[in-house]
Amino acid sequence: MSHDAVPDPLLDKALRTHTDYGQEHLDEHELAADPFTQFTAWLAEAAARQVYEPNAMVIGTIDPDGRPSSRTVLLRGVDERGFAFYTDYTSRKGRALIANPGISAVFPWYPLHRQVLIYGEAHTVDEADSDSYFSNRPRGAQIAAWSSDQSQPIDGRTALEQKVRDTEQRFADAEVVPRPERWGGFRIVPHRVEFWQGRTSRLHDRLVFERQGTGWAVSRLQP
Repeated sequence: MSHDAVPDPLLDKALRTHTDYGQEHLDEHELAADPFTQFTAWLAEAAARQVYEPNAMVIGTIDPDGRPSSRTVLLRGVDERGFAFYTDYTSRKGRALIANPGISAVFPWYPLHRQVLIYGEAHTVDEADSDSYFSNRPRGAQIAAWSSDQSQPIDGRTALEQKVRDTEQRFADAEVVPRPERWGGFRIVPHRVEFWQGRTSRLHDRLVFERQGTGWAVSRLQP
């Protein structure tokens, strides 16, 4: 847009949008004893309150050349070991994490005025876990995993669809589609987890779990 152009009123409105985040609060005495228990409670509440894809998280990685990269993936497991998701190990994020396991993740539950921010390291899960998860994927998703060299260029949609047809033919007589060796899971092992609750006048509640030895310490951050 040139300096003389008239601003688009819809763009101007979008840039000036201001929402009051209300009076829901998060106090120290309300927290669970560890971030995994607190997270699963918030995740269940997000699902109950019909947040679209509550298990969607934006992960940030550092590529082998030192450049940051972000994308959305789906959380597929959470327990005291960490937060698990699955991908192609040769994809951009896969190569980044193998070179540099440092990772951040954000669950942006906008309708609830909540976020969970996770910082830690991502490590590949056991092959048995990857096999188990892959075996329970829809067959179409299994075929896609074989067909797509994730993050790599391709001439067009037609070429991609031809790769899918070739893979379908390859496994036409197979009752079980095996997991590709290049495909599997990562588990984020956190050292810091922040629970963010929006409040009126931007005086948000920000409570952070930080790993200390075998336990967790909790602190409050200014908004």
